[in-house]
Amino acid sequence: MIFKQNKDGSCDIEFSNEEIEILNKNKKLHLSDESLKNFGNNLVQIVSAWHENFSEKIKKQITYSNTEIKSK
Repeated sequence: MIFKQNKDGSCDIEFSNEEIEILNKNKKLHLSDESLKNFGNNLVQIVSAWHENFSEKIKKQITYSNTEIKSK
């Protein structure tokens, strides 16, 4: 999967054909312990870079751990 941030701070997550097949077949993504560690490390780096493109309003927004993420 590739995370592509737009100039307005939003982001598109693009999946490869293979990833789409896995999602269609299993209805989930499974990450091994090593894969989860690598994914987490990369995600922290990506999130740090994303923060630079967010508006001041979004930068100040608080998200609680039980907040449902709604996509459009």
